[in-house]
Amino acid sequence: MLPEERRQRILSLLDGSEVLRPTEMASLLSVSAETIRRDLVLLEREGVIRRVYGGAARTRNLSRSAEPPRVEREALQQTAKDEIADLCVPLLNDTDTVFLDVGTTVLAWARRFPATFTGRVVTNSISAATALAGRREVDLHLVGGRLRHDELTTSGADAEEQVGRFFADKAFLGSGGAHPAAGLTDYNLDEIAVRHRMIDNATQVYVLADATKLGHIALRKVCGWDRVTALITDGSADPELVRQLRDTGLTVLCPDSPAAGGEDA
Repeated sequence: MLPEERRQRILSLLDGSEVLRPTEMASLLSVSAETIRRDLVLLEREGVIRRVYGGAARTRNLSRSAEPPRVEREALQQTAKDEIADLCVPLLNDTDTVFLDVGTTVLAWARRFPATFTGRVVTNSISAATALAGRREVDLHLVGGRLRHDELTTSGADAEEQVGRFFADKAFLGSGGAHPAAGLTDYNLDEIAVRHRMIDNATQVYVLADATKLGHIALRKVCGWDRVTALITDGSADPELVRQLRDTGLTVLCPDSPAAGGEDA
């Protein structure tokens, strides 16, 4: 197999998997792991893959100006989102009042709320509310406002005012980008305004960001890391980006680090 053909095969393999280890690719392509590693270095220089902890993944072409459609985002990084949701579990007390922001990673967390949770949830995500709607023991508040049809979210002055009536123990926020210097960023101005109310009225603020969001800067700034209790990411996060985020003073929780307990200090 010619080197160029082999690299195209590597890309095809990565198209069908979120992350693959060099040893796995080597076995599938009947070459040495060292050959695969050299190919990965070249492909990363071309910007078509990214090397992550434990292997390699295809590069997502994140735009600074616009986010991919919700249906596309929901299908991507599902394993990563489940890892993040698992890390959220010990942060949640059974009787907490919780803000749930918008986004597919927050939705994955809503779907995995512990069966013992009997607290209050306030959200402007119709999808998150639907995920919890069958839980009669949960005091669920879906705030009204202008509907964003493609995202199934509400925002605007009505949503801001309704969120502002509550004070929460924890806020779990989505992310368009999580950059060491730029802070938390996202795309939709109206949704960011609702998020500001959640940040202002929550005792603890957690940002849920899979590895593809780390180092990315979306269109609009949400807040600096001084307003965030911790960022929660998945096991494929680039260790260097995690280090840079931690160097800002931010707590970063990922599968190889201990999560804080659910009890408030």
